[in-house]
Amino acid sequence: MTPEKLFAELLGLGLKWRVTECVFHKDRSQVDLQLEHTDEVWKLERCPQCGAEAKGYDRTEPLRWRHLNVMQYRCEIVCRLPRGRCPQCSHTWRVRPPWEGKAGGFSKEFEAFALLLLREMAVERVARTLGETAPRLWRLLHQHVDAPYAEADFSQVCCVGVDEMSVRKGHKYISVFADRIKKRVLFAAEDRDAGVFPQFIAALEAHNGHRHALTEVAMDWSPAYRKGVRETCRNATVVHDKYHVMANLILATEKVRRREQKQRPELKASRWLLRQNPEHLSEEQAAELAVLTQSNLASVKAYQMRLAFQNAYRLPHASAARRRLEAWCRWVRLGRKKFGTLFVEMVKFAESVERHWDGILAHWKHGLTNAFMEGLNSVFSAVKRRARGFRSFVYLRTMLYLVAGKLRVPAL
Repeated sequence: MTPEKLFAELLGLGLKWRVTECVFHKDRSQVDLQLEHTDEVWKLERCPQCGAEAKGYDRTEPLRWRHLNVMQYRCEIVCRLPRGRCPQCSHTWRVRPPWEGKAGGFSKEFEAFALLLLREMAVERVARTLGETAPRLWRLLHQHVDAPYAEADFSQVCCVGVDEMSVRKGHKYISVFADRIKKRVLFAAEDRDAGVFPQFIAALEAHNGHRHALTEVAMDWSPAYRKGVRETCRNATVVHDKYHVMANLILATEKVRRREQKQRPELKASRWLLRQNPEHLSEEQAAELAVLTQSNLASVKAYQMRLAFQNAYRLPHASAARRRLEAWCRWVRLGRKKFGTLFVEMVKFAESVERHWDGILAHWKHGLTNAFMEGLNSVFSAVKRRARGFRSFVYLRTMLYLVAGKLRVPAL
């Protein structure tokens, strides 16, 4: 078998195309595969405008497509593509070859391989690995993400989570909306104010979803997000899931410890001890904690309150949870009388709980959490570190849809 026939078989060209010559350029370490069409191309070719049978008109100048390497050498497909002309409407068009990818200038196989690398590596690193330029790879990425995202179906979306993600220093954030049932990113918008909700609703309805089909929206205690839900989603219940509530409580207990540490320096060594749950402690740590709980410290009392609040989530019904949390808030205020200004942050947290009763208690009704959103935050942070920043929001959004949008992207 000649090299030309071998490559024709490997490329799966069939009867419409053939490899006429294989040229190895030793000075450039490159293999060129010269291709041309056969008369079989015109048997099934039809005018894209009127559907009439096509006839050959002329050929383009030689065009090039980057293909997968042959051994360690760069490989390109070279072909003068035929152009057809409709005898009825006189429309002229270029015949699309079977190896051409979406981005232009690449073969389908090369694009699939590049997309696998782009999902795991920074674009600049992939460009150096493949011997391409970053702008060409970004164009490829946009083509393969934008098209399947436009075809995505959101008609079954009813439970949504929204969270902010830090883009860079200087309080630059984006808001990310995700389907909490199918665990996929639905939409990303710049900023974190109430204005992002109309943008999300527009994207939802453009993909066959409906604003009034949303039954719950999980979020943190952001007033802007709550306002956005009130103004756009009349049937949606705001849910403050366990993760966000406990994150705020842990932050409050840590502030109590830092404030008290100024008076009691020995608390510095207990920083991580007071952050863990008792079941996660080693025997040595459990003994240290037992000694620490004998002392009359505000930090220890805040730790015990945190465990009590956490145990309320184990109750089966919202009514029982509300009674437990109301008693917990009264307990915090008693702690304020005993420890004074050391307990300011705990009192602020208790007041926030009382302002967000409905959203907190909705957790017992719906049961879903925003754990996927927090996991996504970690994944996207890793993507940002690999890229060392993105030049614009569009590039950042494209990468987010690629890694977490569950789109039908080739080879992923």
